[in-house]
Formats: sequence, structure tokens, C-alpha cells
Amino acid sequence: MIGVLAALSAALAIAAGAFGAHGASSPQAAEWLRTGGIYQLIHAVAALAIMGVARGQAALLLAGAAIFAFTLYAMALGAPKWLGAVTPIGGSLMIAGWLWTGWAYWRG
Repeated sequence: MIGVLAALSAALAIAAGAFGAHGASSPQAAEWLRTGGIYQLIHAVAALAIMGVARGQAALLLAGAAIFAFTLYAMALGAPKWLGAVTPIGGSLMIAGWLWTGWAYWRG
């Protein structure tokens, strides 16, 4: 299931980036779409790469990337700017996922 979610996440990241490049309503919206897309795509690929040995960490990376990117996407599409206060929660989950992954690899 993590592989399916990672693939869907990557597809959405590409779509968000394309929309940001060609259909965003403002430079700020384009930047939010670009930033969200980059982070989401990187973490989708990372989740696919580690899911065989670190399934919990892969899920945490995907969840963090989803929260991070979706809040940016929502603001780019007109959601209230206070939603940006939620974005760091996703970033914190991504950091936790990477730290947990490092710990798991350290322990073998």
C-alpha cells in the first residue's frame, strides 16, 4: 500500500508543479506549488526507496510530505493564509521520518 501511495504522491507532485508553471494565479501561488511539488516528489521517491526495509519510516515521510505540500497547494488555490501555520507540522514529520530512517540503518 505504501508503494501505491508513494506513486500517487509523485504523480500529484508533478501535476502541482506543472500547474504552478502554467496556470498559477500569481507568482506566490506558483512558488507554493513549486515548493510543495519538490518536497512531495523527493519524499515519494525516498519512500519507494526505503519501503522494503523501513516501512514505518516511509509512511512517516509520505504523511509529512502530504501535510507540507497540501497546505501549500491549498493556499496557492485560494485557501486562507493561516493554513501556512500547519505546513511546519508536515516538515517536522519529514524530519522525524529521516531521523528514524537514519537510526534504523545505524542499528542495522
